[in-house]
Amino acid sequence: MAALGHTLPFYPGPKPTFPMDTALAVIITIFLAALVTFIIILPGIRGKTRLFWMLRVVTSLFIGAVILAVNFSSEWSVGQVNTNTTYKAFSPEWVSVDVGLQIGLGGVNITLTGTPVQQLNETINYNEEFTWRLGESYAEEYTKALEKGLPDPVLYLAEKFSPRSPCGLYNQYRLAGHYASAMLWVAFLCWLLANVMLSMPVLIYGGHMLLATGLFQLLALFFFSMATSLISPCPLRVGTAVLSPHRGPAFWITLATGLLCILLGLVMAVAHRMQPHRLKAFFNQSGEDPVLEWRSEEGGPLSPRYRSMVESPETQDIPMSETSSEIGFKEEHIKESDCAL
Repeated sequence: MAALGHTLPFYPGPKPTFPMDTALAVIITIFLAALVTFIIILPGIRGKTRLFWMLRVVTSLFIGAVILAVNFSSEWSVGQVNTNTTYKAFSPEWVSVDVGLQIGLGGVNITLTGTPVQQLNETINYNEEFTWRLGESYAEEYTKALEKGLPDPVLYLAEKFSPRSPCGLYNQYRLAGHYASAMLWVAFLCWLLANVMLSMPVLIYGGHMLLATGLFQLLALFFFSMATSLISPCPLRVGTAVLSPHRGPAFWITLATGLLCILLGLVMAVAHRMQPHRLKAFFNQSGEDPVLEWRSEEGGPLSPRYRSMVESPETQDIPMSETSSEIGFKEEHIKESDCAL
């Protein structure tokens, strides 16, 4: 490799890394584009409807973006430690590094960064992913990492999550990740149905779908939490330190979004019960067609103008002025007819 102009003894060079996960970048870009589009057409909306409409759009896009982003996130359980450890197998040389571990629903991500980055005439900056999603083999990826000759700390942590490891981390996290991911996809479907129903005159069912969205997110948290509660303690000792994973940002933001959906669903249910007109005004559905009532004895619609006169039990009095004028007009008409004869 040195003859080809590369600096590292075993690799053609460190791969250029994107600042963030590409799946998360695509999701954030799509939802930001949708938000910008809605903001562009916002000046065409007049009055208080503009504020209500903007609040609905921002809240809905936030919930949908979170559900998709956490499904592909690798930060459900995270841990980081600074330690001194061996760098290569069968080598007595030690390095000072920051070791990071991110556990997601579809696999683990291991980072290794030197402090400083340049040590032993090499650039110590690794970011390796090992997945257990459907259709992918964790064991094959671990075997390729062994063949590539990755540093000792990366291989050590990857081996702890392999199917043959006595720690049992692979089976628990893999099953919990599959079930949690399935619950999040159902929550995303409920979110889509909620948006459709909230744009129609069935607001109460949209609130029910928001409740379902929050409940399925909480179920995803329950399945993932089982992975840490049922697994026996397995210390991850990296060099002179022990790495202890804890709940990551994806876990807490899913919890907050799930509680938000449940709160919004309950508020809509109460508003539909107590103040239905204000709820319809918030969703710009206050203009309704008049409801025609049907009389059982006639079997047909009754105009609202005449409904009060027919259904009222009181007799309708005719003003005296109108009665006297009509009688006088009839008498004059009779006299004129007699003279003509």
